Amino acid sequence: MLTVSNLVVSYGDARALQGVSFSVRPGSLTVLLGANGAGKSTVLKTISRLVPMEEGEITFEGERLDRLAPHQVAARGIAHVPEGRRIFPGMTVLEHLTLGAFVARSTLSRRMEEVFALFPRLKERQGQIAGTLSGGEQQMLAIGRGLMMSPKLLMLDEPSLGLAPLVVKEVFEAIRKIRQEGVTLLLVEQNTQLALTLGDDAYILQSGRVALQGSCEDLRNNDAVRKAYLGSE
Repeated sequence: MLTVSNLVVSYGDARALQGVSFSVRPGSLTVLLGANGAGKSTVLKTISRLVPMEEGEITFEGERLDRLAPHQVAARGIAHVPEGRRIFPGMTVLEHLTLGAFVARSTLSRRMEEVFALFPRLKERQGQIAGTLSGGEQQMLAIGRGLMMSPKLLMLDEPSLGLAPLVVKEVFEAIRKIRQEGVTLLLVEQNTQLALTLGDDAYILQSGRVALQGSCEDLRNNDAVRKAYLGSE
């Protein structure tokens, strides 16, 4: 579904990505792992065309994305849930979800019910100002806003960041359900254990390069990965 080939991105004189290549299979959950600063978020931003690329090629369902504007990428069916949630603190939950459906107006009512079924707390708080929600509720809202686009590919950037363990469990259960519904997912996540348990394919980035790749099961059983990312020998 998605192919990224030899992606090179810089911020000024600093090279963020150095020839990154990977692919995402339809219906799969693909995980990008790595330490802070490895380039994971930059990959997602580049796919969304929020960050310019110097070299490489990005194709989605056979079409070049690297020649499109951000809104055109979204219109192709790619939803990006950014790190830090990026909600609008003065808008209500309902306004956020309605805004998320800007490229899929015809399915607004159906998608709204599906999001409320996935996150019942959002239904309870649909008239509440988003800035007054808890961190977990804001993350649910950010994911729900992405789902309102009826995406073919949902990109999630650090969805568990800063959340309590019980809320992390709830968010990852929602991700599992989203996958069961047939949505393809690309997940950036520092909770390596959870990500490798849930995902299909994984790529580990190091200093802007793909250092290791394989099935999530294989990487879970890789001694080097276990030592570096899972805290075990």
